[in-house]
Amino acid sequence: FSETEKIPVMRGQWFIDGTWQPLEEEESNLIEQEHLNRFKGQQLQESFDMEVSKPVDGKEAIHSLKLSRNHVDWHSVDEVYLYSDATTSKIARTVTQKLGFSKASSSGTRLHRGYVEEATLEDKPPQTSHIVFVVHGIGQKMDQGRIIKNTAMMRDTARKIEEKYFSNLATHVEFLPVEWRSKLTLDGDTVDSITPDKVRGLRDMLNSSAMDIMYYTSPLYRDELVKGLQQELNRLYTLFCSRNPEFEEKGGKVSIVSHSLGCVITYDIMTGWNPVRLYEQLLQKEEEELEDRWMSYEEQRLLEELYVTKQRLKEIEERLHGLKASTISKPPVLKFKVENFFCMGSPLAVFLALRGIRPGNSGSQDHILPRTICNRLLNIFHPTDPVAYRLEPLILKHYSNISPVQIHWYNTANPLPYEHMKPSFLNPTKETTSVTDGESVSTVPSPTTSPVMVRRHYGESITNIGKASILGAASIGKGLGGMLFSRFGRSSTTTPQTLEPGKDGAEGDDKKATTVGTPPLPHSSSGFLEPIVELEHRIDFELREGLVESRYWSAVTSHTAYWSSLDIALFLLTFMYKHDQEDTDKSNLDAI
Repeated sequence: FSETEKIPVMRGQWFIDGTWQPLEEEESNLIEQEHLNRFKGQQLQESFDMEVSKPVDGKEAIHSLKLSRNHVDWHSVDEVYLYSDATTSKIARTVTQKLGFSKASSSGTRLHRGYVEEATLEDKPPQTSHIVFVVHGIGQKMDQGRIIKNTAMMRDTARKIEEKYFSNLATHVEFLPVEWRSKLTLDGDTVDSITPDKVRGLRDMLNSSAMDIMYYTSPLYRDELVKGLQQELNRLYTLFCSRNPEFEEKGGKVSIVSHSLGCVITYDIMTGWNPVRLYEQLLQKEEEELEDRWMSYEEQRLLEELYVTKQRLKEIEERLHGLKASTISKPPVLKFKVENFFCMGSPLAVFLALRGIRPGNSGSQDHILPRTICNRLLNIFHPTDPVAYRLEPLILKHYSNISPVQIHWYNTANPLPYEHMKPSFLNPTKETTSVTDGESVSTVPSPTTSPVMVRRHYGESITNIGKASILGAASIGKGLGGMLFSRFGRSSTTTPQTLEPGKDGAEGDDKKATTVGTPPLPHSSSGFLEPIVELEHRIDFELREGLVESRYWSAVTSHTAYWSSLDIALFLLTFMYKHDQEDTDKSNLDAI
């Protein structure tokens, strides 16, 4: 915020009877000072129940105070009236007094020292048990203070959800904006000086928004962006703890909600990722490849000499770093453990893919973000957000054909808990045909050879698109398991895993469908297909599209539409209040 945009916080001391609106601070301070000088030490009435129209007829003012446009009369210590000194008010006051009305009842406004309700110990806000740092993405330079407004919108929607669904909890979640961009100098005005004047408005908008992505991919300015966000996060956390000393003592938790590019920078801060180390790994890989191929004696001798020189250079660098701490190799550190990391409209998956992250064989979040750093990673996106990408297929490849979890509408009655929602496939309809004896194995779809199918609406389960036909085809038994799994499982070069005992289709050779290089995919009693390897926790969560929503229009607006969503507010609070809700339910059961 600039100085002109700062919102002042004023103390209310004197209030107008009836409306209970506070007087302007300047007049209120003058009345308070005069009141203390004249009546300090005098006893007020015992009862706090103030009468709205207590008559003062026949009582003379015992004290008066002249203000710029008004004057105040005290008829007693707690009978104070404000009068306007405008000409029309004076005339009206004179006429009404000649008609027999008192000055106070005709044109006076009664004032009260203090608010209509007496404060109690229960009036204090609930204890903050969880703080959420809200991190912005690109475009903050173009619209300074936007993250503060966006966080205010998210806070307001969260308050509505708290009152509706979590009012029984004695704890509170506080959202704090993190504005890290405006304090950075970066290139100064160099980019502005080389920007042509034609369509200047559009160019300035791009310089203030998309340029942040180029800054972050620049080895010269990347560290400045990372350090700027890291220092601001630590500063805000230290400031909050200094003002709330019981937060750490009582085990307060911290989550981060990041938007757009802010997700990537936050991720790099938490993991300490640095492109310098990636470059060193690539050099090491090249050296290993060189060692494996045949080379001449002279080439081998030069490589050995180069290796010794690099080792010597590395030793010198380590000794130098020991004398002077290096800011480049030292990974950024946060002063708190991150409980939940919520990504909104995030391109993080693209950055990770370009850094060489590939799917593995384990369904653990540790493949991309260790649980020791962050307890839970959750990726929220709108289906038409052009900036957002999925994270789950970077952990297990076949999840590219499993739909993201649909986020519940905030007014859904008795929604199914997210951990109980089973995976549903995006496009299983075209993959249920059997293979005849005459067809070659090469015609069977595989994760690497099958064409990209037209994806159906997310959340459309296999039950909804023809459970009967698929289960009927399953009775044929020949080749179906392999064909189904070939789209959702790993390639034939991987070692088949043993199915868990007790699952349908997993016991006995006679129950196993003939496969083409891949194990069968078991059916569940509900009609959903259950992959052999599943994620420990779902990561991708998708907002539901509106029934009359234009996809082309929402592609333009969806990237900035997360802040005021009641669905997202309920989703965030569901995970942050999860342990508190479980503890409350357990205590209620114990009481019963």
